[in-house]
Amino acid sequence: MALPMLRGCYCSSYCSRPPVFSRFLKLERIVLTQPNRTSRLVPKLSVGVVSTVRPYCTDRGGSKQHQKVVVLGIPNIFIWFRTRIYYFLIRVYFDKEFKIDEFTEGSKQAFFHVSRLLSGSQFESLEGLVAKDLIAKLKEKCALLPPSHLQALSAGPEDLMYTTPGDVGIYYDDDGRKFVSILMRYWYLTSARLPEESLEGTRIFQVAIGGEGQPKTKRLLTANYEFQREFTKGVLPDWTITRIEHSKLLD
Repeated sequence: MALPMLRGCYCSSYCSRPPVFSRFLKLERIVLTQPNRTSRLVPKLSVGVVSTVRPYCTDRGGSKQHQKVVVLGIPNIFIWFRTRIYYFLIRVYFDKEFKIDEFTEGSKQAFFHVSRLLSGSQFESLEGLVAKDLIAKLKEKCALLPPSHLQALSAGPEDLMYTTPGDVGIYYDDDGRKFVSILMRYWYLTSARLPEESLEGTRIFQVAIGGEGQPKTKRLLTANYEFQREFTKGVLPDWTITRIEHSKLLD
């Protein structure tokens, strides 16, 4: 099941439920490889991925050189197994066509679109995609951000390094309405100029792009987006974003 268009807004404050955010994977290290040289950056981050490789190419004298950022991690087996049980329950009791791989691909497109709208302060365009109460909070927070931080909120397909589902929640409210929430985590690169001391927990590295000029500095950032859908009979089958976090930019 591909992620549907996120049209209907739902205010999550109507439901009483335990928080569903928890650590899924622990980041071990980031490896930046270049021809004949390997540099290792060892961050202390509360995030992680299994593995990912993103090549960067440079043309020098007609020859191509590649740089790769490799993120290695160790999965939390308990949470990995628990989320698989939830996926099974979703298929059995809520949506027989649900597939986490298709949902993940759809969530990426939502992440790219919403992050660009946030970066451009286009809050009216978020209606129908993001819960109304969350839009109001984001508008207040973004109004306090400098232009460089707003720029860092935006991510495109070429910036995304890795995506993984986090926690999954299935719950009911006092009126018997049924809800499913899925927390998605994204690791992406940004070239926005950010003060090094402003984003504790992130790491920066240099990528040489296009010739012998000055290497381009990239920073690896993380974002958490929670998607929620109501599965009550007669309700439109739409996913709504009920939580957005961008590293230390939007908490």
